[in-house]
Amino acid sequence: MTPPSTDRIPKQFRFEQPKSVPVVVNFQGGQVTSDAGLSLIAEIDRKLQITSQFAQCFQDYRKPNRIDHSIEDLIRQRIYGLVMGYEDLNDHEELRHEPMFALSLGKRIGVQDKPATLAAYLYIK
Repeated sequence: MTPPSTDRIPKQFRFEQPKSVPVVVNFQGGQVTSDAGLSLIAEIDRKLQITSQFAQCFQDYRKPNRIDHSIEDLIRQRIYGLVMGYEDLNDHEELRHEPMFALSLGKRIGVQDKPATLAAYLYIK
């Protein structure tokens, strides 16, 4: 039996992120990611503050005026990469331009004059 049209799954979903353009999820193709589950991981991490607390274990000896990515962002990006199955550090060269990773790290996406770019090779002592 075919369900009435009112019981159908919506054709698209919207995710609103602070400081970013809305992300619209639909089934029309276009820019596609296989890492959409990362949004759930990032939300759980934000609520439980796992990576934030872990980042406090590290001392940052870098010069503040030369820092593009905080220790917390580097750790969060590495852990999220591991969770999503990207265990090799060289995977981050491609992931640095992945919009889903940028959203999960709270970076702005969709800004034409300044695209979101994450760290490429993560090395933390």
